[in-house]
Amino acid sequence: MPITTCVFDAYGTLFDVSAAARMAAQDPALSALSGTWADLAEDWRRKQLEYSWLRAITKQHCDFWQVTKDGLDWAMDARGLKDPAMRKRLLQLYRELDAYPEVADVLARLRDMGKATAILSNGSPGMLADAVTSAGLSDRLDAVISVEDIGIFKPSAKVYDLVGEHFVVRPQDVLFVSSNGWDAAAAASYGFRVAWVNRRGDPVDRMPGLPDHILSNLTQILDLDDI
Repeated sequence: MPITTCVFDAYGTLFDVSAAARMAAQDPALSALSGTWADLAEDWRRKQLEYSWLRAITKQHCDFWQVTKDGLDWAMDARGLKDPAMRKRLLQLYRELDAYPEVADVLARLRDMGKATAILSNGSPGMLADAVTSAGLSDRLDAVISVEDIGIFKPSAKVYDLVGEHFVVRPQDVLFVSSNGWDAAAAASYGFRVAWVNRRGDPVDRMPGLPDHILSNLTQILDLDDI
């Protein structure tokens, strides 16, 4: 059956989560980042995800912006970075993350093909609105769906339920696209058809759900047989 709806994870899939630290490191006033920004970005992302999983498991939900700030605070503390101006700038840049170069064109072409397009993200509505606007994607998406509607993070099945509730589609009508292996696995177990955008060449996660497609970039979605 053909796909009717293409749903994308946001952070790491459409938006480059390393961009905030990379851009901040170019500021002469933040020279302490010049040799460490990549490691900071890696730790920031790792803690952001870990805190979202722990909050889901322990039922201690807060919005993703708080999780993002907490992850940054850990990453800065791990490197002895105590600069409030640096923290403020990094958080500002995170609200304006760059989209990957192919994103705008892929979304536009999918819509030209008659597919509905959407984001399904842990991100809070304000974060997502800022990122979508900054990247110029507002006219390329039919919906931006946040977990804040239900108050639990991925990979809860309740999050994936939001797609069917919004678009009135079956899981098998949906292509779910994520760069996060754990998200791809959970979405596959849920019943979505899944494309894992494996930009880093990571091994497949040892989880019950397996992606239908493993891609190196988003452009390859346009060549899939079921699109």
